[in-house]
Amino acid sequence: MGLQAYLTLAALVFCIGLFGTVTRRNTVGILLGVELMLNAVNINLVAFSRFRGSDIGMVFTLFAICITVAEVALGLAIVILLFRTRRSATADQIDWLKG
Repeated sequence: MGLQAYLTLAALVFCIGLFGTVTRRNTVGILLGVELMLNAVNINLVAFSRFRGSDIGMVFTLFAICITVAEVALGLAIVILLFRTRRSATADQIDWLKG
């Protein structure tokens, strides 16, 4: 497979994630959409690393995966806190900064 196939796959995954992030009202669905977009970026990093012949893209991908795991843990903790206080997990209920 050529580089074009990997870039097309990454663009498709990114578009699915963007669609899921924009159209969902549930916070867990929004987090899943963001995760899909981050995975599309990782596909691009690995594809360019493979076709360039360098390992630096794979190192960046491993670093991004580690950061993503921390982001998921923090995001789910916020969702759980939101559900415990508001009894709902929709993004419309997040108005904590309003006076």
